[in-house]
Amino acid sequence: MLKQVLYPDRESWPDLIKRPVQEFEKIEEQIKVIFDQVRNNGDKALMELTARFDKVSLTGLLVSPEEIATAAEQISPELQTAIQQAYKNITVFHETQREASRPVETMPGVRCWRKSVAIEKVGLYIPGGTAPLFSTLLMLGIPAKLAGCREIVLCTPPGKDGSVHPAILFTASLLGISTICKVGGSQAIAALTFGTESIPAVSKIFGPGNQYVTVAKQMAGKYGVAIDMPAGPSEVLVIADETADPSFVAADLLSQAEHGTDSQVVLVTNSEQLLPLVEQALEEQLKNLSRQNIAAETLTNSLGILLKDSEEMLAFSNLYAPEHLIIIAQELEHLATGVTNAGSVFLGAYSPESVGDYASGTNHTLPTNGYARAYSGVSLDSFVKKITFQHLSPQGLQSIGPIVEIMADAEGLDAHRQAVSIRLKSLSNV
Repeated sequence: MLKQVLYPDRESWPDLIKRPVQEFEKIEEQIKVIFDQVRNNGDKALMELTARFDKVSLTGLLVSPEEIATAAEQISPELQTAIQQAYKNITVFHETQREASRPVETMPGVRCWRKSVAIEKVGLYIPGGTAPLFSTLLMLGIPAKLAGCREIVLCTPPGKDGSVHPAILFTASLLGISTICKVGGSQAIAALTFGTESIPAVSKIFGPGNQYVTVAKQMAGKYGVAIDMPAGPSEVLVIADETADPSFVAADLLSQAEHGTDSQVVLVTNSEQLLPLVEQALEEQLKNLSRQNIAAETLTNSLGILLKDSEEMLAFSNLYAPEHLIIIAQELEHLATGVTNAGSVFLGAYSPESVGDYASGTNHTLPTNGYARAYSGVSLDSFVKKITFQHLSPQGLQSIGPIVEIMADAEGLDAHRQAVSIRLKSLSNV
């Protein structure tokens, strides 16, 4: 189960916050070969790579309108209703992130403002396989539509029969996304980077994936395509004191542990009694999981840390900078106020991380591997560019012009000075 660490001194914390090692360098050359294949051979390369990696022979890469139209018939009415409610909640939350343009006069006659402009073409990568992440499609597709992205391209790996999971197609239809490509893995990222006969090239790529997809997204950046954020395996840190229900804590740890064997879960507590109780609850709940083997292996890479008080728990969490942070403790407000590094925070005994993964409204595409120290999760801002504008009246240039002339002189940039001086001279002759 969890590796228990009791009252570690602060000098040892940097070693404790290390995630399971990912040796990306070993697969970079493989990804480079795939990128070259897709760039040079387009759809033909994608067909061959899909046959090799997914064991699927495709006759076409794009999902047909007929496949999209019949998707709703293949999922239950209950799931349709759940997806529609999640769609509403996520939309409500992300609509509040719209930023109005606010012009400001920095000097008399000098007016500046900033405007949000949608990224025209974006690519969404949605993993398929044993866990088709239609929830991730909601998290990416909704802000993309709200932002006004003109073209949204969805890539997702096909199943063994060459089809895309109907829940993904239903969700895409709900979002109005019609360009859906049956391609997964690093070859999908290459297709979105370079474009092929069937798949348009995009300006920014979003979405999670395995280590091959992660490295491929990093490689896309070398070809001038932006990505949402550096991302790796999923993780959660739970801060819990003696008031926490051990079964709740265990359930939260397991909900992340089942993602994959390279995930990590961490329990931080100041209660000596809680640790063994959580261990017992983990053993009991683990027996009933369909992904029991995955979760059990993840727990071997995971930690149960006993610290002396709430201040230490908070300090450790901020150093770890978790993707997901759950706080179940008496000092809830105090601890919440002190959070400086986390992707998304879940407060109280009745706020499981699962609600954020699916339907509360917040986005579940979040920075992992400590990147929460500097990165935010996906939001409406992720799908727009901020362009600044300025307009100067003649009075404005006369006010600010001499300042610019002095500064340009000091930097030895004569042409910069001249661009101002020639205008000031014309105004003085009026």
